[in-house]
Amino acid sequence: MNILILEDEMQAARQTVQFLERAGLGEPAPPVVRSIEKALVWLQTHPMPDLIFSDIELLDGNVFALYEQFRVTCPVIFTTAYDQFLLSAFRGNGIAYLLKPFEYEQFREALDKYQLLQGSFRPAMPAAPEPGAAEASLSPQVLRQLSEALRQHGQPQYKQRFSVRMRTGLFLLLVEDIAYVQADEGITFAVDSAGTRYPLTGSLAELERQLDPRRFGRLNRSELVNIAFVERMEPYFNNRLAVQLRTRPATTLTTSAAQTPEFRRWLEG
Repeated sequence: MNILILEDEMQAARQTVQFLERAGLGEPAPPVVRSIEKALVWLQTHPMPDLIFSDIELLDGNVFALYEQFRVTCPVIFTTAYDQFLLSAFRGNGIAYLLKPFEYEQFREALDKYQLLQGSFRPAMPAAPEPGAAEASLSPQVLRQLSEALRQHGQPQYKQRFSVRMRTGLFLLLVEDIAYVQADEGITFAVDSAGTRYPLTGSLAELERQLDPRRFGRLNRSELVNIAFVERMEPYFNNRLAVQLRTRPATTLTTSAAQTPEFRRWLEG
């Protein structure tokens, strides 16, 4: 079974691969594509896969921009961190979804649904497709309905949550709980008000594009700060600022000299 994974969070992609292996569908190893641009190239240069696992927000935007450019005729299981408001739209169109973080049982249930419908997605059928087949594919009508559902419910342009793999399992970290984001020795961490560090997938620059710039501002080359946690600022040497955060214990970060003017404008914006 040829499967394509569209997912910008590598930890989430690895989980999907592990679940596929557990279900006996890990061979051949499915490719993982993290952006709309690369997904479009992949689809244009490869045969249509049998199944796609697709996140909604990729590194360079909303995945529906991809499906509007390229007609996908295979089943799609969406793996999304969006709230429940979208689920009725997915259900009404016969499209399976997995709300992050999900466990193997939910994954297996969605996979079973598509295995039952598998015959409905095969082209070149002499007879009319089975009832429900059209609704389960990404037809232009389905895309319009899903896009409209996103618009009507105030589609977020930026990440609202991250699924983070910790030692105790997969953890759902809300963006609003992140005090600052820090790159440290090649790993990017989100840090909450209690000082707990959550490893994230991607570079600081990639994560900066995924976060709302009205909420997160850059302090220097290695740190972003959530404005909701900024308590006060003090002048620091070399035209820098010392920024104290509302964390326990208190955390003080510093801007770089080059970033200080932009940081001041961001605070006043």
